[in-house]
Amino acid sequence: MRWVVTVPAVLILTACSGGTSPGAGPSPRPGEAVAGHAGQAAHVVALSGGGEFTKKGPAAIVYDHKLAPEGAQASLTVESQGGKTVSSLVVEGFLPDRAYGAHLHTKPCAADPDAAGPHYQQHHHDPASHGATAANEVWLDLTTDESGSGRATARNAWSLDPNRLPRSLVIHAQRTTSAGPNAGTAGPRVTCMTLR
Repeated sequence: MRWVVTVPAVLILTACSGGTSPGAGPSPRPGEAVAGHAGQAAHVVALSGGGEFTKKGPAAIVYDHKLAPEGAQASLTVESQGGKTVSSLVVEGFLPDRAYGAHLHTKPCAADPDAAGPHYQQHHHDPASHGATAANEVWLDLTTDESGSGRATARNAWSLDPNRLPRSLVIHAQRTTSAGPNAGTAGPRVTCMTLR
């Protein structure tokens, strides 16, 4: 059975505490900062994107119809707070029994596959010591099943910076190289999905 993502991609940026006790007062309104532990504000950042990949994009654009046939689609959610980020990707309609690499990128999608920029990195100021690793970037590699569906989840031990967010998810033609001089590479860009 095919599914189509109908909920528009949204960006929710709110600040909230990890919970309140009875009688602690009214809940904060979206966008309010609430004192967390040691008086620090605990920010929640949520990103999402989804849809069927087309040549027109840019919300969900395809660059290689052989590896992402007509009808291929994906949905991504990213939730970040309290020093943790969890990213979940679901795809459908891709080639069956095939591995793909996938990463968050720094810029929105466009007709040019390179427009999405490089991988989003937590420690972008110090690539020499952190660089292209699954700990410093968000890697969502997956292998599809016999129907062309697949899913992946990445858990990172850091929060997204609300002032410097990833802007897209790029699905690549190969699984990500995890070590050596080509670490972080995953072949040509197959699709791109702009995040909100």
